[in-house]
Amino acid sequence: MTIQQDLENFKINQFNKDLIQWFYQNKRDLPWRQTKNPYYIWISEVMLQQTQVDTVIPYYQRFITQYPTPEDLASAEEEAVLKTWEGLGYYSRARNLQKGVREVVEEYQGRVPNNKKDILSIKGIGPYTAGAVLSIAYDQAEPAVDGNVMRVLSRIFLIDDDITKQKTRRLFEEIIYNIISETDPSAFNQGLMEIGALICKPKQPKCDQCPIAKHCRAFDEGVQTEYPVKKKKTPPKPLFFAALVLRDKAGKFLIRKRPEQGLLANLWEFPMVPLESLQTDTNKAVQDYIKKNYDLSIQINNTEMSIQHTFTHLKWHLNLFTGMIDKTPVKEGGKWVSLKELEKFPFPVSHQKIVDKIKQGLLS
Repeated sequence: MTIQQDLENFKINQFNKDLIQWFYQNKRDLPWRQTKNPYYIWISEVMLQQTQVDTVIPYYQRFITQYPTPEDLASAEEEAVLKTWEGLGYYSRARNLQKGVREVVEEYQGRVPNNKKDILSIKGIGPYTAGAVLSIAYDQAEPAVDGNVMRVLSRIFLIDDDITKQKTRRLFEEIIYNIISETDPSAFNQGLMEIGALICKPKQPKCDQCPIAKHCRAFDEGVQTEYPVKKKKTPPKPLFFAALVLRDKAGKFLIRKRPEQGLLANLWEFPMVPLESLQTDTNKAVQDYIKKNYDLSIQINNTEMSIQHTFTHLKWHLNLFTGMIDKTPVKEGGKWVSLKELEKFPFPVSHQKIVDKIKQGLLS
């Protein structure tokens, strides 16, 4: 049976009634659900990408307090925005959000566009975010297809296509265009997301509690856990570094700013020395790095402490080293800062952990 045939036999009105009624009775009380402000909804949707709801809540509340209007965010210094975002990860989201908001301020007088063509032209806004803003803030019948929605719909319609492919996402969007509630598209989209988050879970779906189980072909055939179809992830590539915690005679620490482009762009870090592998002569690599970049030869101590951090495709292994230095470096944008001043700079999570170890007196 084709998708078109499935849709012809699908009880759309009853599905919408079951889904939307359940949503209003069971939806979580989340701060971004207390508003129709498209700017706030935009912020929440960006933060929720690849991040758990409970983690996002305090960041969202702090962010909209600090930048209550598009004009406030557009005029802010990027480093201040990154500091507010610190710990949430995927920092390109924050940079693209600010760039997009600046476009809205410059091109649309601070009002988030209410049509698909214009909103998709904004930096950092893709089909999902556009659909979420248009349906939730503007009550337009536009699809908002995220991972939860794909999982729910793949089970309902037994979609065998690989959900990692763009053409499969477009298929889900087409399905939603056919079944979305015209009278309450906001509750429809949020209801699908909420079913996916609370009921239609990846490994142990709660089918006995699902309000739309009677519409679900996977449930009917007992193959829920076989969907969605998704190709296996490639394991993240391991990268090894020596992370240097260097002090000067005044007790200040050496930090540097990462490049403007690439992973963790414009964040601050303790100097990191790339290592080819765990078999690399780390002490020699560190000494060569310091001599090359700072024209110094100093005593470096291996703390035998390490920090690991996993990105989508990479896994960092940081071995921590300490040392004393008596000359201010002039290369790589190095900066000497006190322990108290470290609080002012946005660091990636792995380097926040180094700061915590310094505060605990573990790196002396």
